[in-house]
Amino acid sequence: MSTWNLTGKTVLVLGSQGLVGSALMRRLSQLECRAIGASRSDADLTDQQAVRVLIGRVKPDALILAAAKVGGILANRDFPVSFLEDNLRIQLNVMQAAHAFNVERLLFLGSSCIYPKYSAQPISENCLMNGALEPTNEAYAIAKISGIRQIDAYRSQYGRRWISAMPTNLYGPNDNFDLQTSHVVPALLRKFHEAKIGNLPFVTIWGSGTVRREFMYVDDCADALIHVLTHYDGAGPINIGTGKDISINALAHSIAELTRYSGDLRHDVSKPDGAPSKRLDISLLSQLGWRPEIDLSRGLTQTYDWFVSHAA
Repeated sequence: MSTWNLTGKTVLVLGSQGLVGSALMRRLSQLECRAIGASRSDADLTDQQAVRVLIGRVKPDALILAAAKVGGILANRDFPVSFLEDNLRIQLNVMQAAHAFNVERLLFLGSSCIYPKYSAQPISENCLMNGALEPTNEAYAIAKISGIRQIDAYRSQYGRRWISAMPTNLYGPNDNFDLQTSHVVPALLRKFHEAKIGNLPFVTIWGSGTVRREFMYVDDCADALIHVLTHYDGAGPINIGTGKDISINALAHSIAELTRYSGDLRHDVSKPDGAPSKRLDISLLSQLGWRPEIDLSRGLTQTYDWFVSHAA
């Protein structure tokens, strides 16, 4: 797998103010390249002409598509049309414009939810499309699978050195802490923080708490993505993760301890659990010479500190 030198290159990060995009901008600022970020205020990526104007103006050597319509398990379940159509439009518009302006490298970001609900653990890249998806986020997953196939089509038909990366569950600074639309880590951090401040007798955890998830600190993810951008050139997805998982119940107890909350934990089993387990096989990433540095305890502490300083 040939390497690609980032030195002196212009890198456009779409979704630069989001969780992953902001971490990518932090990482790129440490390298000898020209990093340009674009957020929703710069261009509506569902608008084809707006995307062409943006990419035509920047003329990047590399583009990282970190922008997407994202949300937690209930948002995905309740708004499937938006998650499917908005993400398809974004992907089509960006890749068409990137091809038209001869962008050398494009890194498309998906999610571990592209894999079947009952995948063998850990989940290898070969599991893609080998079983039924988790129904609650099927629309988002189908859009992301389409993006992977679109990348591969550009590689096959036009010889583009474009790639797809599938991060596991991410958390960290600039996360979404809205209780109705956020993912599990920011939601639990906020719940336990507010319960401590309000001296509430218990905190309600969605689902049974028995399902297991893998969590990766977003700055680790950004470092892995830049490593992949410069060291990987293959078809199909490459997994980005830690290779370790934890039950939601154990996660909740860790966050309760971190926030110094001493009340009870209760489970609302009327809320969906999602897939029983999701842990990625990161063998391919490891073969490229990358390893995670920030463990869950340190990452949760740093994220909580950020939340208290910025969002609480």
